Amino acid sequence: MALLNIGAGNKDDAFYRYKMPRLITKIEGRGNGIKTNLVNMVDVAKALARPPSYTTKFFGCELGAQSKFDEKTGTAIVNGSHDTPKLAALLETFIKKYVQCYGCGNPETEIIITKSQLINLKCAACGFISDVDMRDKLTTFILKNPPEQKKKGSDKKGMRRAERERQKEGEALDEEIKQAKKESKKKKGQDDTKNIPKKKASGSDEEEHSPTSSQVDIAEAQEDDEEVEWLTDTSYNAAQQRIKEQLTMATSEMVVLSTGSDELESNGKSVSVKSSKKGGADENGTPLKMPSLHDKLVRDFKGCLESGYDAHQLAAHFRLDRPNVNQQGLMSAYFEALFKGITKGLAKEAAIKKSYLTSVVTDAQGQVLLLGAVEAYFVGGPVERRKEVEVAGLLKVLYEMDVLEEEPILAWYDQGAALGFNSEAGQVKKLVTRFVEWLRSAESEDED
Repeated sequence: MALLNIGAGNKDDAFYRYKMPRLITKIEGRGNGIKTNLVNMVDVAKALARPPSYTTKFFGCELGAQSKFDEKTGTAIVNGSHDTPKLAALLETFIKKYVQCYGCGNPETEIIITKSQLINLKCAACGFISDVDMRDKLTTFILKNPPEQKKKGSDKKGMRRAERERQKEGEALDEEIKQAKKESKKKKGQDDTKNIPKKKASGSDEEEHSPTSSQVDIAEAQEDDEEVEWLTDTSYNAAQQRIKEQLTMATSEMVVLSTGSDELESNGKSVSVKSSKKGGADENGTPLKMPSLHDKLVRDFKGCLESGYDAHQLAAHFRLDRPNVNQQGLMSAYFEALFKGITKGLAKEAAIKKSYLTSVVTDAQGQVLLLGAVEAYFVGGPVERRKEVEVAGLLKVLYEMDVLEEEPILAWYDQGAALGFNSEAGQVKKLVTRFVEWLRSAESEDED
């Protein structure tokens, strides 16, 4: 069976690994009963990781004809006579709308239906979440017939079990290799001892028992890998070189290594800053206030936005390996760069910048970091920003867009409630009390 690359833009790539079978059609019947049989629709849909009923229904919607897919027999029928090239072109449209990632173009995506009845495509390659146009006719069919969701818990358990088994097999294999090395080394030593020719009586005892240079080389080559200690060059020049290799030109200037100078506090973590007489004071000798690492990160992300970075590019920039920067501080700087200077209408702005948030918040840990960034944004901002309509409204929009889930929000709120909302951060959490009560009441209704 002839195979094609998935996606019209990849048809000339000989090394593209995502492939699907060529669509095969057959005209059956005649007159008013003529119909087109999509012979291998099951195989095509399987290659696209989509239910065959979706592709069959899409053909019917686009052609304005009745379509039907029989789950028992796997037969896909579209009423009317339709030639294969036309159907193949419609299949490419389906792939572009409902299979390929809108960010990277990878077809390895999963259909997700949100709580607000919106359809998203989550990419397994880059993590980008694409918003499907809900004006398309097929979206109504997908909402009524959602795809089967994989059980996350069982998958994770199976992955952990397989990982433990691989570790055990690896340890057993390492032990066997280590034992074989010791035995071969011991056997080699005995053979070398037997093969050493006896010296003449006139030779000294030192010459008889001293090993040859070849024997020394063999012994050194057979040393176990565990005895080798790898050392990292921690000098200032070597560390500076590693920073330049790991970071871009824009961010490498943020990290300044210490050569016996002052320390700067940033997000609860001390960062060494290189001191300089010329840059550390003005003309009168008054010390200048050094910009914090947080401010530098905010300025960096803000510059990327002004340069036209999209959500996918900014997320890749966010994931750079940055020495001396904790994950919470990085997320706080990212969030502040997105919403810096906004005191009213945060919820509306968050809806506009949804893709910038979903591209970095991809798991439960990311949700915890985002909640910490929201808290830091309101605590560190002006007082007029701390209003119930702003804080609660922002969390509600993030919850409705599936950026945040119930459990992290409730855990974050309960942490402040346990301390009596006495701190400045606790006062921010207190502003979302009514929203949390609404969440809990909705959860209890679902359980009933």
